[in-house]
Amino acid sequence: MPTLTVLYGTPVDPAAFRRHYEEVHLPLARELPGASDLSVTLDVDTLAGEHPVFAIFRARFATRSALDAALASPAGQAAQADVPAFASGGVTIVVEGD
Repeated sequence: MPTLTVLYGTPVDPAAFRRHYEEVHLPLARELPGASDLSVTLDVDTLAGEHPVFAIFRARFATRSALDAALASPAGQAAQADVPAFASGGVTIVVEGD
């Protein structure tokens, strides 16, 4: 099962990030068609080195085509369009698995 993983860099205003993420962005992400096993981590730590990741989002999909369709859907487009509103620390989006 392919997993969509979104890594958020440390934002300029962590409290504003959390507020927007929980109140606006996460409800959008929960509407992704075909997504299952959604998980969010807002307390990320590192064992060594700098702390480049502030938050992590993961969602599983039955197939890669289902993941691609979810991102292309109106819900996926809305979630992607919202990212600049709160992710001042940057974002990395990866797909784990096939």
